[in-house]
Amino acid sequence: MARAALPPASRLRSPAGRRTGRGAQSNASGRFEAEKREIEDDGWGGLEALETGRPKTSVTVETPRTIIARNTSPDIPFDRSINPYRGCEHGCPYCFARPSHAFMGLSPGLDFERRLFAKPDAGRLLARELSSKSYQCRPIAIGTNTDPYQPQEKNWRIMRGVLATLARFNHPVSILTKNAGVTRDLDILAPMAAKGLVKVGLSITTEDRRLANVMEPRASTPDKRFEAVRILTDAGVPTTVMTAPIILGLNDHEIEALLARAANAGAREAGYTLLRLPQEVAQIFREWVETHFPDRASRIIRLLQETHGGRDHDPQFGKRVRGEGPHAEMVSARFKRAAARLGLEKSTFALRTDLFAKPKPETPQLSLFGESEA
Repeated sequence: MARAALPPASRLRSPAGRRTGRGAQSNASGRFEAEKREIEDDGWGGLEALETGRPKTSVTVETPRTIIARNTSPDIPFDRSINPYRGCEHGCPYCFARPSHAFMGLSPGLDFERRLFAKPDAGRLLARELSSKSYQCRPIAIGTNTDPYQPQEKNWRIMRGVLATLARFNHPVSILTKNAGVTRDLDILAPMAAKGLVKVGLSITTEDRRLANVMEPRASTPDKRFEAVRILTDAGVPTTVMTAPIILGLNDHEIEALLARAANAGAREAGYTLLRLPQEVAQIFREWVETHFPDRASRIIRLLQETHGGRDHDPQFGKRVRGEGPHAEMVSARFKRAAARLGLEKSTFALRTDLFAKPKPETPQLSLFGESEA
């Protein structure tokens, strides 16, 4: 299939006076707020200064009592997950995790990208939960909500602590990320992979660096993500490439090319999801696509709605990530055909749970009455 030409580079940049390096174009109040915040130009030049400013990312320490989140959704292949961070600096305007920031009294828009929450005690909390007598081992998913290897991980290193704990317990884990920083932890991942305890997914939505720069402004470049696939694969870590999300009218023409490059990099599996825009994400994405692609924005939204029963998002299980209708069926057929040709169909690779064991204390505890000296 012929590749659709992208607009000139100038059309892929925000108009003058808008922020760069962020995905959301506004910072509207969350749905639980009693008051709505709106920016209005008072004629004194303050709006221009606000819009062109580049506020730094702030990180607040969060101290939860537990770290494993439970899930009962029938169309999600895991029942437990860990989220080392709330919010994500990658800035993807379509991120379905954005609405969760409203529960913190913050905006799912720019606040989601620049006001983060970190859980530095995640490794210790995890060890405590895994040590519980009632705990039953099943694979833990990480990166299904916000990215565990977003830029702040370089400073906080929370994910590394979590992986070290999982390795000590021989606990299986699946990881999904858009950041090549996952290769930093190869010294932990490779030994876990040799035991059948880990697999990693790299989400890669486009090969075009200009498009990626506005779709995922602070994620690793596509080339670096494909390189990470190769590094992981060469180290024996089973790797999946997720073309997620597929946005009809924007990146759907790249399906075959992305899968071919994934196979060439050594990926063992591939998957996809269609764009969906739950709650506040709908307005955030509309603002983004109208800013960067005004000539095709209406068509992109129309195609999106045609795959979700005329809405921006169909919450029904089984339909929300695959869509329905002729366009969704066409994407599914193209993806399956290309994946089968390249050997990227869903494999029978399964993470092992039979190796799970609670490690012995590093320092033996003294008995109640003490120990006699030799």
